[in-house]
Amino acid sequence: MANLLISGASGFIGSWLTATLSRQGHSLYLLLRQPGQLPALRAQCQARGGNPAHLHALAGDLQHPGLGLDEPPLLARGISQIIHLGAQFAWGLPREQAERCNVAGSLALTQLASRLQARLLLVGGFMLGNPAHLAELGIDPQHPAHSDWDRLYRRAGTYEASKLQAHYQSCALARQLQVPYNVVHPGTLCGHSQSGHLNPSQPLYELLDNLAQGRLHGIPGSPAHWLPLISVDLLVALLASLVERPLANGSELLALDPHSPSLGELLALLAEELDVAAPSRYVPMGLLAALLRLPGAERLLHSRRESLAFIRRERYDCTPLQAELQARQLVWPDLRQTLRASARHYRDSRSQAAQCSDTGSRHGRMRDPDAATDSPHERFDPTA
Repeated sequence: MANLLISGASGFIGSWLTATLSRQGHSLYLLLRQPGQLPALRAQCQARGGNPAHLHALAGDLQHPGLGLDEPPLLARGISQIIHLGAQFAWGLPREQAERCNVAGSLALTQLASRLQARLLLVGGFMLGNPAHLAELGIDPQHPAHSDWDRLYRRAGTYEASKLQAHYQSCALARQLQVPYNVVHPGTLCGHSQSGHLNPSQPLYELLDNLAQGRLHGIPGSPAHWLPLISVDLLVALLASLVERPLANGSELLALDPHSPSLGELLALLAEELDVAAPSRYVPMGLLAALLRLPGAERLLHSRRESLAFIRRERYDCTPLQAELQARQLVWPDLRQTLRASARHYRDSRSQAAQCSDTGSRHGRMRDPDAATDSPHERFDPTA
């Protein structure tokens, strides 16, 4: 079994991945801004069938030079692989903050992999597998160093631009330093296919919340627009398999369900499960983007202009993923059942939160039931 270093272990993907890898017997060193999270993460790991004794905290921060790590003890642990899940996500993120955490942090982990002589597993986002989108932004995947990053930050928004920059520069640095690496580009995450577990930090949870609260009065785009999806447990199974059996050096894999429904069908399915009305009218993307440029429109419409780029008409070639899943004996969960389970989890978690709020009000305190499971500085948003 291997000694692995994981960034973003307290996030949605990371918390499920640590349970799986620890259950397989790997020793996991978690890069945490707040090492005091470890007891809560161990308890969560045990609840999900993992081995909490295999989880260890490393005090570090993607935003600090050199990650804030004390490397000599780290070298002695014999880390053989680094799994990079961590990123700072927010719409409207200040560019300096995005570059410091998402770009510089990713480059620092790549340099650390070189010093540790460790393999690197990076998690990007499905938009990196969309040539039309990259061309719109002026990125040539064969020559990304020629990209005008200032222009790209203005056009794509700081979060998406920082993820693109981090990907291309980290891969280039890995090749330069001869660090063996793979990249997985997941779609937007659904909840767990069995439990439906979905953290409030996830875009699908936000979509469910807007739908449940009656904030969605139209469907962005057209009947052809869709949001590529993947269940968190399938993604975690794939990542765990890649720890054991990596792809060829430098290989990248797009990870999304080709049967993801159109956005209109998705909203109708979720609305049925939530027992609310689904929007039926489509709003052209150009019109919606123009509306969201108006002062106060994003707050009024509960939508961010940055997010519109992730709703696309293009479909993706998932043949390589299907071949890998078959070779690794991994099975697609039923996506529609996963979406229904995610909606039920949202409904139940909202009910639980309301009960906690009511209890907290009577006793002079309130508790967020998901607070211990996701750090806003160490979570990964898979829509990039």
